[in-house]
Amino acid sequence: MPPVELDLRRLDPGEAPRRDKLAAAETADALVVRGPVAALNAVLALLLKTGRNAVVPVAWAPTRDKESAALADALGVGTGRPRDLTLVRDDHGGVLLHHGRLESADGGRLSSRVGLRAYHDDIKVADGDVTRIDVRPDWSAVDTIGVTVMVQPLRPTRRTSGRALQVASDPARIVRDGVPYGRPVQRWTWYADERVRWRLEP
Repeated sequence: MPPVELDLRRLDPGEAPRRDKLAAAETADALVVRGPVAALNAVLALLLKTGRNAVVPVAWAPTRDKESAALADALGVGTGRPRDLTLVRDDHGGVLLHHGRLESADGGRLSSRVGLRAYHDDIKVADGDVTRIDVRPDWSAVDTIGVTVMVQPLRPTRRTSGRALQVASDPARIVRDGVPYGRPVQRWTWYADERVRWRLEP
């Protein structure tokens, strides 16, 4: 059967697709996703929830925004053969493809700080007040995420590479691939799950 196409190009910045727009993905044997990073994120999160991420190949036709272009380049969209790729997950049922951020619950103004303790694998990367933590899957490596901790604006950041980031914090705001999580959190984990893959069609 031909792939099912999901046209999600009309998403506004910071918006995730409504569940009814993803309904066809629940039973499709193959998918073509048209839209920004948030669209691909939502589809892969749904496939993960239904346990079908490893068996449903996904082709992505990105929009022309900067984030989509950067991710498409990192993934090699439109080149090569189908590939089974790392799935970066969080402990709240979501996935991460391009950029995650943890910041103060008031929306992450540069003057704002959030108190936290964070470990990247066995390295303590933060213990105290920070401006934000940025997380990016490393598509040039296997089962790896890069973490950047900004303690203060315009000061040097700390960068590490590893498999999992665990954070315990004051109430904090999470942004996954441009879409804010629905409520402040005090614990959060992002991790590259070596047991789970998703298939990208060229």
